Amino acid sequence: MDPVVILISVFGIFIPALMLPGPDFVGVVRSSVTMGTKAGLWTTLGVSICLALYAALSLLGLSAVLAQYQWLAWLVRVLGASYLIYLGLRLIFSKSTALDVSVPGNMGGHAFRFGFFVTLTNPKAVVLFTSVFATSVTADTPQWLLILMIGLVFAAALIWYSLVSLFMSSTPVMRRISQVRHWIERAAGAVFIAIGGRILSDARQPIF
Repeated sequence: MDPVVILISVFGIFIPALMLPGPDFVGVVRSSVTMGTKAGLWTTLGVSICLALYAALSLLGLSAVLAQYQWLAWLVRVLGASYLIYLGLRLIFSKSTALDVSVPGNMGGHAFRFGFFVTLTNPKAVVLFTSVFATSVTADTPQWLLILMIGLVFAAALIWYSLVSLFMSSTPVMRRISQVRHWIERAAGAVFIAIGGRILSDARQPIF
């Protein structure tokens, strides 16, 4: 199959899926609104790197391993869901603090890890990439094209979530939500708990 056709087939599915609100989106919005632009961009970087990692692992056969060893798929779901619920509870019960846009080194690292682990603990990402690559990727697909697709996954996520972060941390938006940032923190926590609960409820079902 022509490389251009493969790229169009893969990213024609991935881009719309990327733009749908999910844990990654909520995480980027939460960091941007509560800690400012720099934290939002650090979270974006963490999300993007983890998505690229999932894309690489899917191409290397992670989805086949999880399909064959359902106990491992169950463990991944339970651990991921538990982390999301834990994270949600922390956000709900966190104390409201003043916005600090300076983002010192430790805060930047925290925002990066937050984005990375929110994505890492979402097993739906494996399903997404399995569905995306199943449309066009075969054993005959050139290695350079596989590497290019991983790079494009990273670039697409980085661009999209950077735009989300820049918009949500812009001055007009921040002025409107400055008084309700702590409620946004709690709303993000509730979303993480709901997603974690949904993953737990589906844990016994086959992942594919």
